[in-house]
Amino acid sequence: MKIAIDGPGGAGKSTVAKIIAKRLGIVYIDTGAMYRAVALGAITNGIDPCDAEAVIGGLDRIDIGVAHDAVTGEQSVSLGGEDVTDLIRAPRISTGASDVSRIPEVRIRLVELQRKIAAGRDVILDGRDIGTYVFPDAEKKYYLTASACERARRRYLELRVRGECATYGECLSALLNRDRNDSTRAFAPLAVAEDAVCVDTEGMTAREAAEFIRADICNDF
Repeated sequence: MKIAIDGPGGAGKSTVAKIIAKRLGIVYIDTGAMYRAVALGAITNGIDPCDAEAVIGGLDRIDIGVAHDAVTGEQSVSLGGEDVTDLIRAPRISTGASDVSRIPEVRIRLVELQRKIAAGRDVILDGRDIGTYVFPDAEKKYYLTASACERARRRYLELRVRGECATYGECLSALLNRDRNDSTRAFAPLAVAEDAVCVDTEGMTAREAAEFIRADICNDF
């Protein structure tokens, strides 16, 4: 079974997907982490994530690994054999991930990896094009959203907990820029799949949103 969760940044996709994965005992695949890893790899190699030609030329030097803990189910991401799970959460990498995600060659490469990881497994994936492009035949599709102000507030609090320096204004600006990039890119843009259930998470806790989706899944299976 494939469960797709799409939506803009800060809508709660990753947190909700992780909760559902644990409740249902299935594998959670954080596709956004892969784009962040490409951005980190590009920056580490001295490549501007906005320079599509340079990013494409350096793709073969970016060795991304994805693993899942057999006990907790937690996903870890490596770059060149080094665990970068925490490093890819920096604000600069978030911006870089938005830039590289606009490059068709990057998306094609990572979608191949995502489909390979998901093959033969019950999985839940979150991203921006899971239900429309990566797994258009997913049995269940959801689109999570919330106002830009609420999403920026969540991102700001998340960064504060991690000890990162960022203002609310910076978080809001970054989210709006990411929304614009994601929804206007020519290849596999952020969009609501025709058969997706829309879930407005404004005013909902992550657990409440997860329980709503879990209940909907279990009603059909």
